Amino acid sequence: MSDYAIQIEDVSKLYHIGARKTYKTARESVMNLLQAPVRMANKLAGREKVDHTTDLWALKNVSFDVKRGEVIGIIGRNGAGKSTLLKVLSRITEPTSGRIKINGRVGSLLEVGTGFHPELTGRENIFLNGAILGMRRAEIARKFDEIVAFSEVEKFIDTPVKHYSSGMYMRLAFAVAAHLEPDILIVDEVLAVGDAHFQKKCLGKMQEVGKQGRTVLFVSHNMPAILRLCNLVVLMDRGKIKATGEAATVAREYLSSGEHSLAVRQWDDPASAPGDSVAALKTVKILGPDDQVDPTPEIDRPIRIRVEYWNHQSTLRPTVSIHVINDDGIVLFCSNDFNNHAWRDTARQRGLVTSTCTIPANTLAEGRFSVLVAVCSYNPDVIHAIEQDAVSFQVVDHTTGDGARGLYTREWPGVMRPLMHWEVTHAP
Repeated sequence: MSDYAIQIEDVSKLYHIGARKTYKTARESVMNLLQAPVRMANKLAGREKVDHTTDLWALKNVSFDVKRGEVIGIIGRNGAGKSTLLKVLSRITEPTSGRIKINGRVGSLLEVGTGFHPELTGRENIFLNGAILGMRRAEIARKFDEIVAFSEVEKFIDTPVKHYSSGMYMRLAFAVAAHLEPDILIVDEVLAVGDAHFQKKCLGKMQEVGKQGRTVLFVSHNMPAILRLCNLVVLMDRGKIKATGEAATVAREYLSSGEHSLAVRQWDDPASAPGDSVAALKTVKILGPDDQVDPTPEIDRPIRIRVEYWNHQSTLRPTVSIHVINDDGIVLFCSNDFNNHAWRDTARQRGLVTSTCTIPANTLAEGRFSVLVAVCSYNPDVIHAIEQDAVSFQVVDHTTGDGARGLYTREWPGVMRPLMHWEVTHAP
């Protein structure tokens, strides 16, 4: 038996953007042949029609191996090729070129509802997915109660899944993918929305699957989750592999590159912005004291994180939550605007909400930080909108002698850098 669960060699995937496949009649084929000399003359004279199709290499010469029992994280900007790679590995789409060898059964969760038949009930889809994985009915039946309990859809297990909410769909799909004991579990960033409690359960289950010696491929922008779950990390950029190695090292390279996010993000259309029927993000900004966007705030000035979101309703009381994360993927602190007691007790009205958090001067150490932004409701806990890598900024320290480091010019350790109060006495 091979030591490798997956072997990927020079895999490429080409998409023709704007291309439309057409089928010609025999008459059109003959006319096309007769017009070939005319087209050649037009081409030479510069009168040829412009072809508006564009070639896009979603993957380009990707090669790496995954050993049995490894938990691999795949990170990178949106459009880097992460999801395309997982679709190729899950045999949802064929590679344009290259070779893939997979040793074992693959269970994948790439999009909500992937692999489910909408007309079948939850119960029937569990057995269908198990059969697709090559499992016997007795094996599936043995896991059935555990799957249903994990998914928390007991009351609807005999309802056609086309009537499920997206959250129910996702819970059942993940429970099936994780519990039917595939040799290789492939999970895309489908856990970024929904109930916070269930997200925690999913991450715990993936950790358990990895400890059982099965192989896991996990795409996420959530660096703390990547660092907690993964042995190794693959960093992708523009369809190619930029780095592969130990999780903390590659995550630090990604976060410190300055390419994964900016100091301002904006969504102009609430329908396509991160969010749901309750709330959707509009803008996230890093601001200096002068209210201007500041990607490199100085250490001795306050840093302001401003979040604007559309509130679509007046029943729930959404709140903005932020996580500030350093280069090592460590969440330095979390905060939400419920700390403002007046806002906590204010009834929400439909419209645009602006919420600003101020980090005091001389709080963060120098270095690059990213910010996770979410709009949530509590009791029950529901995440309405979330952006894992919403914005980033680089704190710059000086050596004027007025900061925590004083006149010391070398590396100053620590993730925080408060300007502490000192009392000094001298007895001659």
